[in-house]
Amino acid sequence: MKFLKDIKRYTDYSGKPAVLMLLTQQGLWALFHYRFFNKIYTSRLPKILKWPLLSIGVLKLKGIEVLTGITIPYSATIGEGFYIGHHSGIIINANVVIGKNCNISQGVTIGVSGRRDKRGTPVIGDQVYIGANATVAGKIKIGDKAVIGANSLVVKDVVAGTTVVGVPAIKISDNNSADYIL
Repeated sequence: MKFLKDIKRYTDYSGKPAVLMLLTQQGLWALFHYRFFNKIYTSRLPKILKWPLLSIGVLKLKGIEVLTGITIPYSATIGEGFYIGHHSGIIINANVVIGKNCNISQGVTIGVSGRRDKRGTPVIGDQVYIGANATVAGKIKIGDKAVIGANSLVVKDVVAGTTVVGVPAIKISDNNSADYIL
């Protein structure tokens, strides 16, 4: 179950019990609701059951957004072990794909951008670290183990295992996310 892997990431980082993490971490609250309604969204339930449940999901996720400042639509695709370092100001587009064991910090926006055939949303690989207030937008690919520095604007592909920073973000090193992700 993906949510259990999410909880494990939180307990690994903090060294605190899962119950305490569940009670105090807004990122986990948002992930719990996202995972629950994403499971319904991806299920084979008959539409007569699915759509009323997803209508409730929209309301619940809006409540979580107001409470935590974290927007994660149930239709986004997020791999197991997702970690939100700090809550507030996090916006994830409904069509985004995020791999396993990724970390994002406060203020991160992952969204749509571009024109015509270049319009779309990012596909983010596994074990990617995205620093505070970074924006990742457009029909781009972020390679596995990439690092996106704080306050960066990423609108072009990022090669796996590299670090990018700036506006627009440019490669500054071949350092990967190993130091950021447990």
